[in-house]
Amino acid sequence: MFRIGHGYDAHCFEEGRPLVLGGVRIPSSKGMKAHSDGDVILHAICDALLGAAALGDIGQHFPDTQKEYANIDSRILLRQVAALVTDNNYHINNVDVTVLAQTPKLAPYIAEMRRNIANELLLTFNDVNVKATTTEKMGFIGREEGIACYAVTLLMRKTK
Repeated sequence: MFRIGHGYDAHCFEEGRPLVLGGVRIPSSKGMKAHSDGDVILHAICDALLGAAALGDIGQHFPDTQKEYANIDSRILLRQVAALVTDNNYHINNVDVTVLAQTPKLAPYIAEMRRNIANELLLTFNDVNVKATTTEKMGFIGREEGIACYAVTLLMRKTK
């Protein structure tokens, strides 16, 4: 049995915070305003995985009201979500991500993002795809107020 999951996340920029996307620290004077590290890519993937397995959403599992998640590395959250999905008898087949960012340019970091995601999910590099696009200066992303991300995943039920 196959299960498809879709995830979305967005955060606005905040001066003086580190910018972390796909587990990669990207040189920038602005990072994401968030309770955690604000990694929109990993958050969207978490929601896609949780959705595909019908296990709720990232906010249910890691509420921003809990101090232990303050400034947490989102790779830790992704690992926990992957374990939860696996414990519920699913195999992660692949992940496809689209990042919407007017700035900074993300092309130089995409391969490293793919490696990080693949490593955390125990997938191969070719099982993970990350694409980056702009919004042609439209909306909050185009005004360089923040970044958004969509993620899609395919799960397969493990055979017993």
